[in-house]
Amino acid sequence: MTVKEQLSASKEKIVLPNKTLVGVESEKKKEINEDSKLPEPTGWRILVLPFKQKEKTKGGIILAEDTIERSQVASTCGLVLRMGPHCYDKERYPEGPWCKKGAWINVARYAGPRIKIDGGEIRLLNDDEVLATVEDPQDIFQEF
Repeated sequence: MTVKEQLSASKEKIVLPNKTLVGVESEKKKEINEDSKLPEPTGWRILVLPFKQKEKTKGGIILAEDTIERSQVASTCGLVLRMGPHCYDKERYPEGPWCKKGAWINVARYAGPRIKIDGGEIRLLNDDEVLATVEDPQDIFQEF
């Protein structure tokens, strides 16, 4: 066999037999959307992500992870992630909703249960626990 014949023979694809098990369905990999991991609020509840302050102050001081975590727990501002199907219904709120998805809101310091997620926590609030809407949460002084 010449060198050319050997090279052409080595370039051929090897076909393996189908090795699936009879009676066993193969698991298809599902693409997990990060948004699908969050709980879906029911009734008149709102899912809120508390505001997380920057790791570095204006003066250049780097804050400890524990300090940042405590400030997030005591935060009064949050981002509305999801709203339940009965939030701000016309019967209870004839003037319309107080906030909408994607808005920054101000709530009581320890309002709503906290749900731990990867990277922090979220809160589940009732629609009547929203105190105000905020344009920029960094404008609100976070004291803890």
